[in-house]
Amino acid sequence: MTIYDISEKAGVSIATVSRVLNGSQSVSEKTRQKVLDVIEQYGYTPNAFARGLGLNTMKTIGIMCADSSDLYLAKAVYYIEQKLRTHGYDSLLCCTGYDLESKAASMNLLITKKVDSIILVGSNFAYEKDPDNRYIAEAAAQVPVMLLNAALDIPNVYSVMSDDYTSIYEATKQMLLSGIRDILYFYNSYSYSGKKKLAGFLAAMEEYAQPGNGSFTEYYHGSHEDIHAMVRHLKAAQANGQFQGIIAADDTLGLAAVKYAVEMGYQIPKDFSIISYNNSMLAHCCEPELTSIDNKLETLCQHLITTLLGVLEGKEMPKKTIFSGELVRRGTTRAGSPMEWNNHN
Repeated sequence: MTIYDISEKAGVSIATVSRVLNGSQSVSEKTRQKVLDVIEQYGYTPNAFARGLGLNTMKTIGIMCADSSDLYLAKAVYYIEQKLRTHGYDSLLCCTGYDLESKAASMNLLITKKVDSIILVGSNFAYEKDPDNRYIAEAAAQVPVMLLNAALDIPNVYSVMSDDYTSIYEATKQMLLSGIRDILYFYNSYSYSGKKKLAGFLAAMEEYAQPGNGSFTEYYHGSHEDIHAMVRHLKAAQANGQFQGIIAADDTLGLAAVKYAVEMGYQIPKDFSIISYNNSMLAHCCEPELTSIDNKLETLCQHLITTLLGVLEGKEMPKKTIFSGELVRRGTTRAGSPMEWNNHN
């Protein structure tokens, strides 16, 4: 018996069950009694995230991250842990790797630890096929699950994400309008976020490319720490055609793109442009410095924690919130008007 089962049998939402368990005053006495009757009938024992019925929370949040050596994921975990600690919560971190079976095992482990909620850091936890997301649905039937930078339509799952599609779409559009003719999209992930970025690039090329423009995509499947392998990959990609600009799916790939252009003798940004993604410290680790899309990671993490705290307090919270990115122009793109897109839900 889970809170999902209780909500079905009582004919109320999971959020309402949560409010009853948390002792919220925003539930009518009739509804409260209906939920309590189901709990008594089926002998349900609330897990640690329930604050009502005389039980205490563990004040602990589970965090799952595929790879803590990844700069983006590591920074996200840092922000999340800091913000949880500010609100009196401890955290348990599981570095799962990218294998589905390992993710499911880590999820089950955190559930046995009686955590109040589980946060999935990164879009690689969400899959296209519903059966592959069963491990998330089963966990969400017991505790709220927070998803950073992906979205799933599952009860008790809340998503906070960046609009990766629009950010890459606008960046590609601006590169084309700056006079770059042939653009290569350099990426290394087929995650939820990775597919959105790729779709944004292809859509912009289809809409704004002029006759004679070339569109190239190159998938890099090696180590995210091997810059030299990325450079070799780009050199090999020349066999498919010459390109004057690169849109990179993250700053590591963007850094490799700068190294590639320098080794090829291109003048940046006069005859070769580069835009990358994440606006991490790596954007400052090359000459010229990288133009990069800031996906507002700290803002995403702050909003995720705000949403989580609201859910744990039994409040109605948005199931999905989307923030827009901002292009931070540096030395790898030609001068032009700055791009910024407003936040939206």
